[in-house]
Amino acid sequence: MPHTDATSPRPAGTGRGFFLRSAEWALVLAIVVAVVLTALVDANHSYWFQPYASLRDIARNTALLGIFALGATVVIIAGGIDLSSGSMIALSGTVCAATMLLVSPGEMIGFKPAGPVAVTLGCLAALASGFLVGTLHAWLITAIRLPPFIATLATLVGLRSLARALAESATAAVTPSKNNLINVADPFFKAIRDNVWIPVAVFAILAVLTWILLTRTVLGRHLYALGGNEEAARLAGIKTENVKWFAYCFGAMTAALAGLFYVANESAASPTNQARGHELNAIAAAVVGGCSLAGGAGSVTGTVLGTIFMRVVIDAISKIIKTGADVYEGMIVGVVVVIAVTFAQLGQMARGGRHLLPGALGLCIIPTLALLAGGVVAMTAGSGVGIAAGIAAVVLLGGLKVWEVRR
Repeated sequence: MPHTDATSPRPAGTGRGFFLRSAEWALVLAIVVAVVLTALVDANHSYWFQPYASLRDIARNTALLGIFALGATVVIIAGGIDLSSGSMIALSGTVCAATMLLVSPGEMIGFKPAGPVAVTLGCLAALASGFLVGTLHAWLITAIRLPPFIATLATLVGLRSLARALAESATAAVTPSKNNLINVADPFFKAIRDNVWIPVAVFAILAVLTWILLTRTVLGRHLYALGGNEEAARLAGIKTENVKWFAYCFGAMTAALAGLFYVANESAASPTNQARGHELNAIAAAVVGGCSLAGGAGSVTGTVLGTIFMRVVIDAISKIIKTGADVYEGMIVGVVVVIAVTFAQLGQMARGGRHLLPGALGLCIIPTLALLAGGVVAMTAGSGVGIAAGIAAVVLLGGLKVWEVRR
């Protein structure tokens, strides 16, 4: 079970030097390696010939993912999980656009500025929806006693459906027909879309505030204590229900904030597909950054680096594969996350005397992983390279198995 020492909310046993822990320096190195390899392999060499445009794209996407990845980090540190952040983004964006449509119907339908009152009310309504959903999660988990996975899995499905119903209801109220897409053409959102550094600045400010919360406040220590050992935290006098309430509200409200940027980026609220599946990218960024899904461990710095790493990998996929990159994106990101977390666990496994390839299970997993590696490489780089990758995987894993047996 992850634990913290008495004077710091950071996980015990994680050495820190030159401002970063060793695992965080490893992430920095991984980011650099990914960028260099992409620059070399990309046939268009976009990083060389269009460095500023590439930086803008990565910065924008990193900020959008990072805003709600910070919320996922707080929830995970508190020992919970939130699977609904992608649907929360869709709902908050729809709430914002629907509110603006109902307040200024003529302007919204005519693609004209909705006005500061409509924009302000829309943004406040979106953030309020995040607070309400976070409260719902906390109630389901603390009062109804649903496991966090089940509670947020239900809202993962339900919130997106609610957003679609809301969009259709709002458009039917002011237009001749209902629609599940609401266009947003207000200059406020256009300015956010055209100036990439606005979401980057919001992400940076939110990261600093979250860092202060986790490392410099009593509430932050309570979040780590809750995730490390809930029963011990309760016996120590911590109001665990209230801490969970805060964690889930923080997670939902950061997703709601991200929803506003998604609307600005796409100039529309589109609950059918907006941010679909992105909650897994946020959780992956937090886990790659050092958060333990068991709770009680993690840092803002790690999550920021994990977010950058995730976006660099996704950008590399689009630049290297090009046509049909989205087909392979989820598969490659999943493999990268598993590899990153596995490397993070190697030291702990060695200290605990555990094997990476134990017994008969280890023997069976070697051809499984080799086929997976060879198949992925073959589909992206050709059959010859795929066969070579599969053989290399067998040799490397077989050598590791022999070493573990003799150790």
